[in-house]
Amino acid sequence: MKNYFKNIIYLAVFAASFSSQAGSYEDFFRAVRSDNASSIQALLNRGFDPNTVDEQGQAGLLIAMREPSPKVIQVLLDSPKTNVEVRNAKDESPLMLAALKGQQDLVTRLIARDADVNKPGWAPLHYAATGGHVAIMKLLLENYAFIDAQSPNGSTPLMMAAMYGSAAAVQLLLDEGADTTMKNQLGMTALDFARRANRPDAVRLLSTAAQANKRPGDGKW
Repeated sequence: MKNYFKNIIYLAVFAASFSSQAGSYEDFFRAVRSDNASSIQALLNRGFDPNTVDEQGQAGLLIAMREPSPKVIQVLLDSPKTNVEVRNAKDESPLMLAALKGQQDLVTRLIARDADVNKPGWAPLHYAATGGHVAIMKLLLENYAFIDAQSPNGSTPLMMAAMYGSAAAVQLLLDEGADTTMKNQLGMTALDFARRANRPDAVRLLSTAAQANKRPGDGKW
């Protein structure tokens, strides 16, 4: 009989704990989506894991960036328990998404939290170059981003800047020593990217750089 009552008490405590955690789970993602920073802080103070994922496998930080929920982002980044290297289904990190959107303050904060500047595969510099965000590109390069990083298909930041970014982004990468001769898996150089995208400004910059780098006896470039 004594063990029976002990089991009853244990089950009651477990049920109460489960119910509380389930409620916290719902509260957390509701607060993330509504940018309710005070609720997030209260949950973290009670020990809630900021890296908990929702039904789609998305962590709170990525959801907050998608909404966007800037006040929640700040609270999550202030928590040392928050993993700033979470990924979405496309293997994109918070630093990559912030770089693509031109969110320089957020990029600065993520770098300060030791976000991976040289993430394997598609890297933050690819994304910053795609958006033509020169200030963020400079910031990444100052923090030792590899200028000729290759994506899974061999594309470099210079190629992305040439096709999608801006002339200023192309010029920055050229000034910093990006390799104009590299080719992706389709055998395309950054100049090819610029021509395909009908970007005369980028074509001019890359053609001039290629000509300047051409050595006597190299033949056609």
